[in-house]
Amino acid sequence: MAEQLIGRVTHYFGKVQVAGIEITEGELKVGDTVHIVGHTSDFSQPVESMQVDNAAVESAKVGDLVGIKVAEHAREHDQVYRVTPD
Repeated sequence: MAEQLIGRVTHYFGKVQVAGIEITEGELKVGDTVHIVGHTSDFSQPVESMQVDNAAVESAKVGDLVGIKVAEHAREHDQVYRVTPD
């Protein structure tokens, strides 16, 4: 599996387990698999839903700040990769 860097975690909302992600490259869509990697973070999961300004969206592009529900704790400055099939 190949990976493309698409952004970074800007905030983690622990109570609701949501990571705020700034998209810096490429595009992210519902259904994509993301790999979140940082100093102590390293996990992959599918994107089941995401929001921009509290509104559900199907895709996000460069410059968007999105929130996605995550299965594990993400930390600020973690790198976010989109996993692509080879």
